[in-house]
Amino acid sequence: MPNEKEIVGLLKQEYTTDHFSRQNDEDPFKVLISCLISLRTKDEVTYPASQRLFGLADTPKKMAALDVRRIEKAIYPAGFYKTKARRIKEISGRLAREYGSKVPEDFDELMGFKGVGRKTANIVMVFGFRKPGIPVDTHVHKLSNRLGWVSTKMPEQTEMALRKGLSKRYWLDINELFVRHGQHVCLSVSPLCSRCKIARLCKRVGVRISR
Repeated sequence: MPNEKEIVGLLKQEYTTDHFSRQNDEDPFKVLISCLISLRTKDEVTYPASQRLFGLADTPKKMAALDVRRIEKAIYPAGFYKTKARRIKEISGRLAREYGSKVPEDFDELMGFKGVGRKTANIVMVFGFRKPGIPVDTHVHKLSNRLGWVSTKMPEQTEMALRKGLSKRYWLDINELFVRHGQHVCLSVSPLCSRCKIARLCKRVGVRISR
């Protein structure tokens, strides 16, 4: 991708590594469950909900033994918390029964779990196993298109385009960097281009109003 080394380098300088460290210290099971909770839920809700749940159970076997209502109560007010609670219990039970309470380290095998999509599987690979993957959420999709790296309509298309064009050495970093930059500077409406460290490298595709 154009200027990928410089863009990743500048964003790494801009953002501290505190969040990286917290994510990397977590085991694959916690990464998986946290990601399931995070779907359609804000970060400020996801992290406390995850911590409350892990305070009750921090292994697949323990999680599978919890009553669904206890899981619901722990993760509320995460979006679709009732559906997520059932899914968490189901996945935990399968991990305990079929995988010795270990999350499989294979992308395709993980995708075989009901409720686990490409984004979730990629996040587990990157943050749980430190294996190359490109989790694409709204921020990664948005920034990749604005930079002119891709021209896609859907996140899955963005993932495939980045897999083809982005050097593999940056796959582990791109999600975290783009998410943080998208949250703080490259906003969906009226991005803060005057404060952006990578503005001179950005094609600003689709940006009509900026600050």
